[in-house]
Amino acid sequence: MADNETTASSPAVEIKRSWGDEAEEEEPDTPSTSDNKTTSDLKLDSLSIHDTKKLHNFLDDPQDSNIKAVTAGDTLYISAKTFEELNLSADLLKGLYVEMKFERPSKIQTISLPMILTHPYKHLIAQAHNGSGKTTCFVLGMLSRVDPKLTAPQALCICPTRELAIQNMEVLKKMGNYTGITSECAIPMDSSNYVPISKRAPVTAQVVIGTPGTINKWVTAKKLSTNYLKILVFDEADHMLAESGFKDDSVRIMKAIVRCNPDCQVLLFSATFDDAVRAFVSKIVKDLFKGDYNQMFVNKEDLSLESVKQYKVKCPDELSKIMVIKDKIFELGQKVGQTIIFVRTRNSASTLHKTIAHDGYEVTTIQGALRQEDRDKIVKEFKDGLTQVLISTDLLARGFDQSQVNLVVNFDLPVKHEFPSEPDCEVYLHRVGRAGRFGRKGAVFNLLCNDRDDMIMSKIERHFNMEVAEVPSWRSNEDFEAALKKAGLI
Repeated sequence: MADNETTASSPAVEIKRSWGDEAEEEEPDTPSTSDNKTTSDLKLDSLSIHDTKKLHNFLDDPQDSNIKAVTAGDTLYISAKTFEELNLSADLLKGLYVEMKFERPSKIQTISLPMILTHPYKHLIAQAHNGSGKTTCFVLGMLSRVDPKLTAPQALCICPTRELAIQNMEVLKKMGNYTGITSECAIPMDSSNYVPISKRAPVTAQVVIGTPGTINKWVTAKKLSTNYLKILVFDEADHMLAESGFKDDSVRIMKAIVRCNPDCQVLLFSATFDDAVRAFVSKIVKDLFKGDYNQMFVNKEDLSLESVKQYKVKCPDELSKIMVIKDKIFELGQKVGQTIIFVRTRNSASTLHKTIAHDGYEVTTIQGALRQEDRDKIVKEFKDGLTQVLISTDLLARGFDQSQVNLVVNFDLPVKHEFPSEPDCEVYLHRVGRAGRFGRKGAVFNLLCNDRDDMIMSKIERHFNMEVAEVPSWRSNEDFEAALKKAGLI
């Protein structure tokens, strides 16, 4: 950390290393380490919904009972069943209906948007299902706060990967198509367009979306002003504030903002928050920005997506796993849409790609060692539907949104970097979330080939309190077809 006053009293947070990729653009000069100091648990007893103040009728609806909101202060929030109830501008409503093709707010938007858009603007720590519409929540929040007459950065969104930053920018431009609001993507430039920071003009775009390393460099170089910021968003906030490297940049950015603009509203969104990270995030918001903050969380046992059918496929060896990919996934996958195959490391991504492509199968692969322009090209081709099967490390596990992806294959189960015998259940949840976006049907095949895989899969099942069905035979086309039929895909 650049400064020690924040972390000195913060709960110790597990630093996680990724098997696949560093999510940001550069390796730090020296590896970050977590502070070992701890503090007493946060006292959140006062932040409760009292029976005498239950105007939050939406929290009692059975279909929303898995979403738990905790509000601070005296502000009373009424659910928004329609976008018109949010007092949005006509231009924003037009973007929602004409460009985004929305009809009404999703469950998560019904609850969170009033908390984001109601004055006085309070901070929000929010957890929501993958594919539930949380991107719309913070993009709408940013667009609604911008003064179009002021040509200066007023809204900032920070994402862990360039792919997610680009994707969020696409949503923002679409939703804000009729507003005239300007935006800029703060990601590492490819080699053909590179301009030294010292030679670039100061940012005048009203909304900036980017990765933490690049944004921190722009702020440090005085190219990105924080004086007029009204709203700061962290997408995949747990990843940003718990991982080595990202926590440092993220907190530096927060401190730069609060020094000149302490009233800036902070929104932290993610599909997963474990207890330690939740406490750390809460402490950061409380200590740095001082204002009240609301919270919204989903119970751990409710996080698995009901619309996605999960299966395990027991294979006798690595070769049989590859045979499943070629003979089952490629053949049947053409009937159901696009497929993402997740592997653990960059090396396994390259090896699997070469093996499959050698036999004439069309497949693309993305991992962090590729040039930035190549990564962008591969993602664009996949999003445009030019390729059907994509091999990826966990670079695309979080937030990657492609509605045509109905099938996910875990060629390698996700495990913790420091403890390979322990599953990374958060990463598993994010991988599963790439299929069945916004309640669509989807299926996940977990390929297991030894006792260790069986043990890890069992731990995942126990963690989510679920039982994953087994495909009876890895050789049988009929068994795979039956699984896809049960998932509602064929």
